[in-house]
Amino acid sequence: MESLVTMQNKAANPPQSTLLKAALIALPILLIGIQWLTDGVQPGNLMMEVPAVRHLSWLETRWVYFYLHLFTFVPVFSLSWDKNVHYYKKWKPLLPAIAIVGAVFILWDVFFTVKGVWGFNQRYFAGITLLSLPVEEWLFFFTVPFACIFIYECLNFYIKPDLLARIERPVTLGLAAVFLVVGFVSWGRLYTSTTFLLAGFFVFYHFLFLDGSYRSRFYLAFLVSLLPFLLVNGVLTGGYTEEPIVIYNPEEYLGIRITSVPVDDAVYGFLLLFGVVTLYERWR
Repeated sequence: MESLVTMQNKAANPPQSTLLKAALIALPILLIGIQWLTDGVQPGNLMMEVPAVRHLSWLETRWVYFYLHLFTFVPVFSLSWDKNVHYYKKWKPLLPAIAIVGAVFILWDVFFTVKGVWGFNQRYFAGITLLSLPVEEWLFFFTVPFACIFIYECLNFYIKPDLLARIERPVTLGLAAVFLVVGFVSWGRLYTSTTFLLAGFFVFYHFLFLDGSYRSRFYLAFLVSLLPFLLVNGVLTGGYTEEPIVIYNPEEYLGIRITSVPVDDAVYGFLLLFGVVTLYERWR
């Protein structure tokens, strides 16, 4: 057994890895906290004019966001009893992971809504709100991860070779570097800086301290899920409706859009799903 002196020395001089872990957790929280407290956002400065893909008149309804949830959730739920993937058996570790990560993102969403970083077009909502968010927005943090982790599980089952394994390390470090650089350069753009800095620090922390065996498979699943993501988010951001459903303050995001979707949304989605997958893989 270790002597009392040895144990006291360890307590007084924690391992460098522990200090680095603490720093990589504390630093982004400190940076984001400073920015959230000091960045002044112009209220009501929400941009209604966005690039259009194609106007679909049948989307002009107050139920459109709810319909998107049905489109996202129902097919996945109906396929959850597939005899190969058995997605329903994964729900025990998955649902708590979605709930915990979703709670963090909902608090973030509420703050940005109140702050004026983004807003919601009441023309396309049922009219029920909770903590300044439409109930449909709350559902987003359940249905989207639920569907995307299904894609992840299907790819894991049907594509046995780990296609991105050889390039996982440089991809991970490259993502961390790009996210952090963009986050710091965009300081003052609240959505961009917050999203990219948190994504960069999380990816770097994951690389150093967490299980990397599933990272390459997550990257593949995220790439595949980008297509339905751009379709669903394209509707939300005004690519297929007369007006956007989710409206952004042009001073607070990067200003680059894929069709009508801000590129910041893709990084936001990456961080959301990577967080869910991390807890999911840990608990199962």
